[in-house]
Amino acid sequence: MEIETGYRSGDALRAAPGEPRPQYDPDRTTVTERRRAKAAELKALDPAHAQALALDQVSYRTLIRWEARRRADLEMGCADNRWTPATRGHPSVTEPVREAILAVRADTLHRSKVNMRVRVGLIHQYVREKFGEEAVEKIPSYGTLRVVWREWFGSGRARQKYARSAELETSGEHVVIQRPGQVVALDTTILPVMVRESVFDDPVAVHLSLAMDVYTHSLVAFRLTLVSDTSTDIAMMLRDVMSPLPMRPDWDQDMEWPYPGVPAALVAEFAGHKVAALPFFAPETVTTDHGSVYRNHHLVDVQQALQVRILPARVLRPTDKAACERAFGAIRSLLFEYLPGYTGVDVADRGADPEADTTLTVDQMEHLLATWIVRIWQNRRLGEHAPCWDPVGDHSPNTLFAAAMAQGGWALEIPSPNLYYRALPRHVVAIHGKRGVKIGGLWYDGHALDAYRDQPSGQGGRRKDRWHVHRDPRDARAVFFQDPRTHAWHTLRWTGLPPEGKVPSFNGARVRELLIAAKQAGLKPQSDRELLPLLLDLVAAHTPVDQWPSRMTKAQRTERSREIAQGRAAALDRPAPAVPPPPARWTDRMRETDMAIDNERRQRREEAVPVAPAPAPRLGDAARQRARALLPADEGMSHAASPVPDTAKEK
Repeated sequence: MEIETGYRSGDALRAAPGEPRPQYDPDRTTVTERRRAKAAELKALDPAHAQALALDQVSYRTLIRWEARRRADLEMGCADNRWTPATRGHPSVTEPVREAILAVRADTLHRSKVNMRVRVGLIHQYVREKFGEEAVEKIPSYGTLRVVWREWFGSGRARQKYARSAELETSGEHVVIQRPGQVVALDTTILPVMVRESVFDDPVAVHLSLAMDVYTHSLVAFRLTLVSDTSTDIAMMLRDVMSPLPMRPDWDQDMEWPYPGVPAALVAEFAGHKVAALPFFAPETVTTDHGSVYRNHHLVDVQQALQVRILPARVLRPTDKAACERAFGAIRSLLFEYLPGYTGVDVADRGADPEADTTLTVDQMEHLLATWIVRIWQNRRLGEHAPCWDPVGDHSPNTLFAAAMAQGGWALEIPSPNLYYRALPRHVVAIHGKRGVKIGGLWYDGHALDAYRDQPSGQGGRRKDRWHVHRDPRDARAVFFQDPRTHAWHTLRWTGLPPEGKVPSFNGARVRELLIAAKQAGLKPQSDRELLPLLLDLVAAHTPVDQWPSRMTKAQRTERSREIAQGRAAALDRPAPAVPPPPARWTDRMRETDMAIDNERRQRREEAVPVAPAPAPRLGDAARQRARALLPADEGMSHAASPVPDTAKEK
């Protein structure tokens, strides 16, 4: 009361002698000054006296809490909870009732969610069947059972799947993160902004995959994938974590490599290009959820090849990677909500027509997000995510990474371009003497296999004497083989491709569709060359009227766009691309396919007629080559002297 009013009674009309004291005069001091004066006064008390009155641990914050609780309860608001006795529980909950409550809890945990009335009914049923009618009379009321259930198991507002996962046993250990790259969290979500794909210009939803360094909260890599992501996309994102981000043409010098200790020129010399202000390192541990793209064998093989430990989160416990989950919400509020086509958090909050508001393409969104991460996110103040060694300091992801470099150093390791091939799915096959290798139903061949045809690899194990070939599911036109002697990577082309000309890229889904169509048509080709016309028809070479873009369903257009986008992403991920492929439009795709059909038909004609026939003669050449017919000469005269009759001249 003296802190609030300056008088111990709380009223100036009932002031005691000497009040208000100078340090508590409300006309000359503020509430903060009076609180600090009271804390100093209590601290100056005799220690034994203060301990007996439970005032030995009263601080400035304690006075604030007392004042807040006093408004709710005048006297008990200032009571110290450490001096109050512990609750004596509920005497009406006997041992049979306790057993029934625990049994109902174990049973309803695996059922669909029920209300408290149903739980009370199940408790009554359990007690009646186990202990008889006499024990039912001793069951507490509904209100008591409801209070006991809340005290023991919580409010019950959690989802059933989350409540079940919370009951699972855990090791009780936690990871202490001390340096960048120690733990990298991976997660995928649907981008809350509708974008336009570059083929049909339709508004579509894309998936955003993030890789976040948990120590510095740096967004070290991201990927935008049409429809959904695959294990190959996540593997390439792990490669992006280890590779420096190149500077883009419209980025200024403020976005170039800024970290002290390692000059930007040195990093650019090792990387072969100017490097943006984004950390890159070899991750030690990767934390993921239990999604299908993170749990498959391909991604596990990639992480083992990169010597990365896998630390999966607990089932249905997103708090195990809370930093990455929080980053999605921060990006939404800081960037996505400003963009046209934003879909909102919930369907009820969605606009009237977000698809009509869409203006950004997938490539523009990718460039905007990359620019925003380098320019804004990496320089944004962390706030509550400040490090433990300086919780009140101003830090950003860039300053934390620079501090870590100054404290523990940093290894300048830039991965080899061949990391692209190692991150692709691996197939264990045999090398056929004449046809090459068969992967996914198609045959691939090349001169790199000449020295190993019909030979064992010498490798042991369950698949003894087999060879390893890597394939990019986004572009099935070629696979990649590493020579075991020179360790050089070679490209094996599909045997169905013409030696000259360009065939549009097609993915693994198109290959499965091709084989199914060939089987339904009764085709049993001796060579993949016979499948090429059917493939070109499947990739929309001659599109009938009912398959024009205006007549195709949106799902069909999205599937075509995804195939083209995957082919372009695969071309960009390959080592040292000469020129990045431009975004393909539907007309460009049709023109490219028509050229491939013309080349394929031309080659078939040339194979059917190996020797080119002579050109057809001109009209009248045969008559010119024969001698002209002459009339016989008169007797006694030579042909030279015989005159030609007038009739012959006329003829």
